Amino acid sequence: MEPVSKPKPDKFKAVWASHSSISDFLKCPRLYYLRNVYKDPRNNHKFTVMTPALALGGVVHEVIESLSTLPSEDRLSIHLHQRFETLWPKVTGELGGFKTHEEEQLAKERGKRMLQRIMDHPGPITRKAVKIKTGDGLPFYWLSEEENIILCGKIDWIEYLDDGSVHIIDFKTGKHEEDGESLQLPIYALLSKNMQKRVVSKASYWYLDQHDESKEVTLPDVVDAYNKVFEVAKRMKLARQINHFKCPKDGCFACRPFERVLKGEGKLVSVSSYGQDIYIL
Repeated sequence: MEPVSKPKPDKFKAVWASHSSISDFLKCPRLYYLRNVYKDPRNNHKFTVMTPALALGGVVHEVIESLSTLPSEDRLSIHLHQRFETLWPKVTGELGGFKTHEEEQLAKERGKRMLQRIMDHPGPITRKAVKIKTGDGLPFYWLSEEENIILCGKIDWIEYLDDGSVHIIDFKTGKHEEDGESLQLPIYALLSKNMQKRVVSKASYWYLDQHDESKEVTLPDVVDAYNKVFEVAKRMKLARQINHFKCPKDGCFACRPFERVLKGEGKLVSVSSYGQDIYIL
């Protein structure tokens, strides 16, 4: 008798886990449900709530991401403020959740200062970088085919080092440093290990609002990283299976803005390129 072949996993039926979705789940299962599972029955769209901080961070990251596709010697040939001004109309006014012109101008100035810091102290920006090739989609790999769980995410920057290894860099535009228990770098380490061939020898955060260079952190152990991420991903899968997404505080700071949108208190301002409805409060 020939052995029965296992069915191939179906990515369309898999549970997709990422740094943002895992962070949502750990903050509040209800937040995770509203941002990652719920779809508006009127149009089958997921939704999010835009804030000035998200708008600013999104534009700064898009400027930096556009540099990685250029030859290293050409990355600063165009003034980064020009790129920033070209992209800003996507989040101007209520599109970015700004309540006043003054609030928007302060955010723009912060963004320009961050990009000026990169131009003044480019560091890894002018050195060789590695791009994970995934076509038009988000980088992903099977965290567990048996459990039908996929891990996905986009790493901000992968610097190629002289010894042939790579340096993972995450750009931060907020005012606070990343929590030591954050799973962001463990997730990026797993993605990098499974989606490109080079050894990850360094990992850093670059707090663009505060520092002229990246801040190296302890490289996460890959086995430990896998175990931590897989454990949370299995909890997410179980929550989906039993449809249990209760806020532990019966309405916390994290899920409350999304609940307000469900109550009709939000204003739809745009639809993202991914078909996600974007609201402001």
